[in-house]
Order: sequence, then structure tokens, then C-alpha cells
Amino acid sequence: MTPMTPMTRTCLAVVLAAGESTRMKSSLSKVLHPIGGLPMIGHVASRLKAAGIVDVGLVVGRDADKVEAAARQAGIAVESHVQTERLGTAHAVLAAREAIARGYDDVVVVFGDSPLVEPETLNRARAGLAEGYDVVVIGFEAADPTGYGRLLTRDGDLLAIREHKDASEEERRVTLCNGGMMAINGRRALELLLKIGNSNVKGEYYLTDIVEVARANGGKAKAIVAPEDELAGCNTRAELAELEALWQKRRRLEIMLSGVTMVAPETVFLSHDTVIGQDALIEPNVVFGPGVTVESGAVIHAFSHLEGAHVSSGATVGPFARLRPGANLGPDSKVGNFCEVKKGDIGKGAKVNHLTYIGDATIGAGANIGAGTITCNYDGVNKHLTEIGENAFIGSNSSLVAPVKVGNGAYVASGSVITSDVPDDALALGRARQETKPGRAKLIRERIAAIRAALKAARN
Repeated sequence: MTPMTPMTRTCLAVVLAAGESTRMKSSLSKVLHPIGGLPMIGHVASRLKAAGIVDVGLVVGRDADKVEAAARQAGIAVESHVQTERLGTAHAVLAAREAIARGYDDVVVVFGDSPLVEPETLNRARAGLAEGYDVVVIGFEAADPTGYGRLLTRDGDLLAIREHKDASEEERRVTLCNGGMMAINGRRALELLLKIGNSNVKGEYYLTDIVEVARANGGKAKAIVAPEDELAGCNTRAELAELEALWQKRRRLEIMLSGVTMVAPETVFLSHDTVIGQDALIEPNVVFGPGVTVESGAVIHAFSHLEGAHVSSGATVGPFARLRPGANLGPDSKVGNFCEVKKGDIGKGAKVNHLTYIGDATIGAGANIGAGTITCNYDGVNKHLTEIGENAFIGSNSSLVAPVKVGNGAYVASGSVITSDVPDDALALGRARQETKPGRAKLIRERIAAIRAALKAARN
């Protein structure tokens, strides 16, 4: 009879997420620290879902409600179990005893601070259970195995996991190391976990002992190998930065392989939900915060920062531009250098060229916004809307005091302060009339020179 595949077997993931963040030196639970703008526990939950695992026993400690909420965002069924004592990893898994006892085909144990594990790796581990193994440990070939537990194998079977401090000289030469995650036969999981003892110096129950427990009770164990980076965990801020770098590198590669050009990919920083369309061009030193979509053929010039923004096909941004939440750039529009857009709709082909602030505004198709223009959207209490019509022309250094409307095809003269609506095709001037005083500049210079001379004489 052909064994069930991982996708047809029932599975419970036990996620260990009760760490105290001691080495992180943080007031926040370790697993809530973000990678690519998403809490680490959110990444883990998303990868479980991608592997077809939708039932999760979440072992929590501090910040339990926040950790559960972050995990639930992946759209999986999360049941929290509070770990009240710290008596080792096997003891932590048994915090989810109630869920394990329901008799899933597979039980997968993962860590809430290991956000890079691939769904394919989890499914390979489960495939080992389908083959008849009771324990499948996910390991890696270490460049430097010092400090890691060694996976001791013979003829394809895993005999034991030996901690570095307990290993013989021969065992220390083994480079296949324990990555910590494993899959356990769900029908025997509770039995095997309860047989793990604590006869060690610390008096703790170690999950790694389950290999020898299974073998001693008629079962079999094996190891599968995954890349070392994929199994990386996080205990310090330095390791958090390393995880971020690994995640960014992986995500950049995925996006470039999808047809996006990055001139200097190592300088581009992405968010977990960044979407960039084929044939888009991303220049150096661009930062994508959460909630950004860049459509096909758009160009993001250097040193731009985008968050909560939508950039349509053919639009250009920057250099040195900032798109804040609610910025929506239409096709072939332009937001140029040193411009900021917040909650603003920029119509098709409209241009916001330089040194301009557009907030709480709509800009019609084909409109031109001159340098130094600002929409004065805030009165100290409320935000107000500025509406600029199609093909309108706003001269440089204009201030549009919201709420205000500038009609289709209207002109606003440079340097104007506009406080009233401007009809279609009208010209609005909101500035004082220029006066010229012949010779007055010379008199001013002479007066300034006299004052300077007097001050110098007084000091001497």
C-alpha cells in the first residue's frame, strides 16, 4: 500500500515561541522582532501554511496575546499553550500536550525565531514519516560544527544526537549538525515525549533525546539535510541583523528572477509584502516599507523611500522622493526629486517634479505641479482635501490652502497663495503686486556698510 503523502496526512506544528528575549535585551518577545517588516513568528506561520500545515500549537510565554495575534495573520488555526516553567525543549513541546494527544499523523516541531525555513524542507521531513520513520531530524552540514549537536548516522538511519560537550573526538569530527527542527510520528509522539528523562546536569528534558528513545522502543529515526542559513535562529540583535540580511538577499533574488532589474540589489531593502512587476527598474539605495506595489515598467530612482504606496505602470519616482501611505501614482505619472506624497492620487501623466509636498490631494491627469508647491492640508486639528483638475498648471512656490479646488485647465501663477476655488480654464494670482524702487538697493548697501563701520570702530 502506498503511504500517504505529506499533503494528505494530518499534521500539527508545535511552534516554540516562549523565549524570554534575555540575550536580545529587549522588552519585546524575541519572536515579535521583525524581519522585512513582519514579526519572525509571522514568517514562520506563513511558511507552515505554504507547506500545507494549518493547525498550530503555539507554545507561548511573554507577550502571549501579541505573539498569537502575529501568528494568526497568516490565516492558520492557532491554539496557544502557555509554558509556565523552563525545563528544556521536550518539556516545552509537551506544553502542547492537549493538541498532540488528538492523534495527528505528523507532528512537526519548529522554532518561532527561525523565519527562513522553507516549506519544501518541512515536507521532506514529513515524507520521512510517511516512509515509516518515527523521528526525522532536520540537520545541516556546518562549515564550523563547533558547539553544535552532531547527528550520528549509520546506513541511512539516525542513531543519536550528541551534544558537542558530550561528543568524543571522533564524533566531533562529524560535520552533520542538528538544526533543532524535527518531525515526529503523531501516533507515537506523546508516548515518546513522555519517555524522555532528565538525568543530566541541568535536570532538563531535552528534545534531542527523542532519537534514542524512539530507537529503544522499536522505532526508527533519520536525518535530512537543509542549507545552514535556512535553519538559522536568533538570540541577539546581531543575529537579528544577520537574519534580516539573509532574508533580504533571498527576496531580492526572487524578485530579480521574476523580471525586475535592480542596479545594485545589495542596497535595496524590501518589505515582506513588497510587490514589483516585471520590467520595473529599481535604482540603488531604495527602501520599500510595508504595503508597496510597483507595477510593470515603473522606475524607482535612487534614494527613494516608499511605504503604503501604489506606483502604476510607466510611472517614475525620485530620485530622493518619499511616498507615504495612501500615495497612488497613475500610469506614466512622475514624482520627482525631493518630493513627498501622502494620501495623494496623482493622475495619469501628471507631473510633480521637484521640491513639492502633496498631501490629502487629488491631481488630475496631465496636470503639472511646479517646484516648491505645497498643499496646506492641516489646520492644526483636521486634514482637508485639495483637488487639482486635469491639465491644470500650478506655478512654482505656490501654496494651496485646503479645502480648495483648482479646475480643469486652470493656471495658478507662481508664488501664489490660493485660498479660494479656481474655475476651469481660469488664471489665479494670489500674491502682492510687485513694486520697483530705483536706486534703493544702493542706499541699503551704503547704510549697512555705515553700520558695520560704526560697530568695528566701537570694538576698537
